[in-house]
Amino acid sequence: MESMDKDELIFKITKEWVQQESNDIIGRNLSDDELYTVKKCIEWGLLTDIDTVFKAAIYEAIKDSKI
Repeated sequence: MESMDKDELIFKITKEWVQQESNDIIGRNLSDDELYTVKKCIEWGLLTDIDTVFKAAIYEAIKDSKI
């Protein structure tokens, strides 16, 4: 298995991705103000219960391992 650099991203959401989703959903790019709101909402949503997400991901990763 390939080892990961300690600074390697695990997950990334780019402005380009958000704009692609925006075009799919509403048919246009978002303004800078709208992008700021999306950024804040995504941060809030992802951080709301990040402990549960981390625990579930870690336990899933090790479920077949012998600790």
